Amino acid sequence: MAVKALIPAVEDLSETLLDARLRWKRLAERKARMVESGGLARDIERDVQIVEEYIREGRFQRSLSLIAGISALLGGLEVTYEHYQGSYSQRIMYSPLVASAGVAVAACWGVFDRRVARTALPIASLVLLGDGVTGFIFHIRGVARKPGGWSLPVTNVTMGPPLFAPLLLGTGGFLGLIASLLRREDDPLPSGLPGLWEAATAWFDKPPDEFSAHRRSGSAQAEWSRIRRRIREGRFQRILAGATAVSALLNGMEALYSHYKNNYRYRVQWLPILLSPVIAAAGLGAIWNRTIAETLLPATSLAAAISGLVGLYYHLRGTLRRPGGLKLPVYNIIYGPPAFAPLLYSSTGFLGLLASLLRRGD
Repeated sequence: MAVKALIPAVEDLSETLLDARLRWKRLAERKARMVESGGLARDIERDVQIVEEYIREGRFQRSLSLIAGISALLGGLEVTYEHYQGSYSQRIMYSPLVASAGVAVAACWGVFDRRVARTALPIASLVLLGDGVTGFIFHIRGVARKPGGWSLPVTNVTMGPPLFAPLLLGTGGFLGLIASLLRREDDPLPSGLPGLWEAATAWFDKPPDEFSAHRRSGSAQAEWSRIRRRIREGRFQRILAGATAVSALLNGMEALYSHYKNNYRYRVQWLPILLSPVIAAAGLGAIWNRTIAETLLPATSLAAAISGLVGLYYHLRGTLRRPGGLKLPVYNIIYGPPAFAPLLYSSTGFLGLLASLLRRGD
């Protein structure tokens, strides 16, 4: 009888031990996952630190070349259907297609070939920048030739050719030109004075003694040599901050009259317009103040990047909501909201984020 009475107690004890064992096993598995996730977090943190160090040292030629190529490709696609609406009435309307394609090819090729990144990429980038300025002049002339000309600026700028779009197309050229002056990620680290090794080994730089002689002379060539040297060492934060400010203002003006056509149907259409002057102020402030460059500039630039992605979603949705939707993709992309324009706004955020990670010239 006593033995029979002990049997339920033994069974309860066994179940308790088994339950405790299962709980211990679950805790051990959870701890292992936490350790594993912690190791993964440490790996990610280390990779981020390496990327930041490469950017601060100006050793990201391949990465920036690829980004410049993508930017030129998206800008070229945008121009393709914008000029299609104008029926390519002038032969010069084909030039941005060729120029942006040249930067895209040279930049992507430059990812794998050092020589192309140092020779073909800067030439193609300068051509695209020049074409952007030329297009800006022709767009000004196009507005002036509309009925009423510049005496009806709101109507003609809104309904005429996009005034600042050619200058925004030059973003890919600007990034390509900067990339051509940088060091590659796999370049050996110099030992000795900063910049001395780069000046002695780069094909476009002068030896250190000539560097000093021209620097003392105060010539324009010496000033350009100093700029190139600072870019190669990642010390061009002020230059990129200024470019961010200009890009923000141009994108804001484009969004202003582009969304005006839609009568600001959605409140979110005000976002890029209100955000642009804030980014421009942060970019200009970063030129003179290091604290702004490390705090306000990256915060506003991140907001610009997110705003561009939000705009991409709304533009794609607007294209799908047009009559025919996906059944008429080419027609609706051409005559619907500009699909890739918001990504050009995101490129402004990219410029600002990149500027915040660089070193200053001083």
